[in-house]
Amino acid sequence: MKMQLTDSLQVVSGDITSLEVDAVVNAANTTLLGGGGVDGAIHRAAGPGLLEACRRLGGCPTGEARITRGYDLPARWVIHTVGPVYRGGVYGEADLLALCYHSSLQLAREHDIATIAFPSISTGVYGYPLEDASRVAVATCAAWINEDLLPENIIFCCFLRRTHKLISGSSTILTDD
Repeated sequence: MKMQLTDSLQVVSGDITSLEVDAVVNAANTTLLGGGGVDGAIHRAAGPGLLEACRRLGGCPTGEARITRGYDLPARWVIHTVGPVYRGGVYGEADLLALCYHSSLQLAREHDIATIAFPSISTGVYGYPLEDASRVAVATCAAWINEDLLPENIIFCCFLRRTHKLISGSSTILTDD
């Protein structure tokens, strides 16, 4: 299922590892050495070359992003970003989550990436409330796409139906004043 939020923002349901885009974003941990959820799925699908490349990066702090080749993925690139662990929302989690999207988009621009796909960052084991995370994701990406030429298309890839519904519903923030 695919839904347009704007001409350049869309929501799809499915497995991010199967998308034919220029880059997929990995919701990684600080070591970048794989884990559960989307991180584990991306590492498994990309093959052992991704793990070796991530070892050479030496980790990544929360809110920042790093880039590697996509190896065995259909995507040419993987942008790894580390989202915040949710601790009640009073420790700057929203700013850190927005920074994850912003840092990933900066790398995409620097590498001439036209199409990028994001998973739902920090909403798994990191415990970020899905509705709040959806608002941050859509607002951050919508602001970026209105100000920058690259990437041209941003896709929110939702593995769960509930995530798709919430991100799709976040389109109302695009027209709020």
